[in-house]
Amino acid sequence: MGSFSIWHWLVILIIFGPLIIGLAVMGPQKQILVKHQQSGLVKSGYIGYSATYLFFGWFVPIIRGEIGIGALHLIFTILTFGAFQWLVMPFLYNKQYMTRLLTNNWQLNDSEDNNKFARISLGISI
Repeated sequence: MGSFSIWHWLVILIIFGPLIIGLAVMGPQKQILVKHQQSGLVKSGYIGYSATYLFFGWFVPIIRGEIGIGALHLIFTILTFGAFQWLVMPFLYNKQYMTRLLTNNWQLNDSEDNNKFARISLGISI
């Protein structure tokens, strides 16, 4: 009763595997400020592995104001019994979110180092 068996460790590895792999491969989520060109509104965008999406799933796009995307992610999560939320989207969501922002009249508005990091991460060439 006092020791973990191989099965306990296997369950822990399966549960935390996506988090460990995501952080090791992509690094932690990094906040990047973006500014809307017409209105001047400033908000946060994110680059890197989204542990937030891993834990909160389709609520993340809804909280960030993307109701349609959140509803679509809810459907995919239900259809895949959660695999979409655990194995796919934490790796992709932040890049997709930033791409949607930058193609809808938002521009990078952080320090030059952070902007450079975002351009490299998103594959933007100047």
